[in-house]
Amino acid sequence: MFFLAKSCVKRIISNSDMRMTHQMPMDSEGLETFLCVHRTGSVSAAAFTLSRTQSAISRRLTVLEEQAGVPLFERVGRRLVMSDAGKALLPYAERVAAAVADARSAAQGLRSGKLGALRIAAVGTLADSRLTAALHEVRRQFPGVDLQLRTATSAQVSDLVRTGEATVGLRYFDERSPDLSAQRVVTERLVVACSNDHPLARRRVPSLAKLAGERWLAFPVIDRHEEFFAGSVFAQFMSRGIAQVEWTAIDSLTAQKRLVEAGLGIALMQDSAIREEVDRRQLATIRVDDLQVEVPVVGITRRGAGVSPAAKALLAAVRAACKQGIA
Repeated sequence: MFFLAKSCVKRIISNSDMRMTHQMPMDSEGLETFLCVHRTGSVSAAAFTLSRTQSAISRRLTVLEEQAGVPLFERVGRRLVMSDAGKALLPYAERVAAAVADARSAAQGLRSGKLGALRIAAVGTLADSRLTAALHEVRRQFPGVDLQLRTATSAQVSDLVRTGEATVGLRYFDERSPDLSAQRVVTERLVVACSNDHPLARRRVPSLAKLAGERWLAFPVIDRHEEFFAGSVFAQFMSRGIAQVEWTAIDSLTAQKRLVEAGLGIALMQDSAIREEVDRRQLATIRVDDLQVEVPVVGITRRGAGVSPAAKALLAAVRAACKQGIA
């Protein structure tokens, strides 16, 4: 793995306009440390994530900065943030990490006798029965593939695919990163969910503005890694000239559904996410005439890395499951 990463770094850095040494003997472990410190924001957090001592992380970072000839991080309060040189190095480090992950996966596949791993990153709300059906179909077509699934927010899904930690991702909204390729899989319709005994359950209102006085449940607004649901309900009210609504932050879709069911609030959710509860009359919806919101679900792969037959089969199977109306 060392020689693969080293040759990749020499090639990509020599093509950049970074003012660093032309031949940089960076190895994959140093780049892994650099990426982990960037993502976690501190040496201590990176040490915990990589199961190493803080001194080992600090030494590795120091060596990397000596090789680069410039500082890669600056301290802001208690956090380490990337310098301009670090920001310039980041996309190349991510590509090297992705190449190393691909090589490791191929080697593990040969050693285990399997066809390799299909590492899937999906937004938690998309890990439903449709994805389960798709995974069953992929396993049927490719019984030798090692299927691995992890959940994350949309932004994190893209990051995992970009760095090679995931082969394919399922997220909300299009991805415009030049390192990633996105294809539309399905479109999710958003509806207003309420308790079964809510006064407006299964009734119609002319505008979302009529629901401004309700208590809303929504995902917390944190940072760029928030899910789109965090701001969607507020954006809908803002577009109707309503600047404030009463709301409670709930970071779990399951918890939101249970609270809505208990009558503790209403929420904007995907129609598919509550279809089963609606059929069982555990939840109901309020039909809103001026709420016509559809959210695209896209499949993400790394541009230039090639898409395996198993990954193509997964995206096709998810699309088929959605068309068949699997809840």
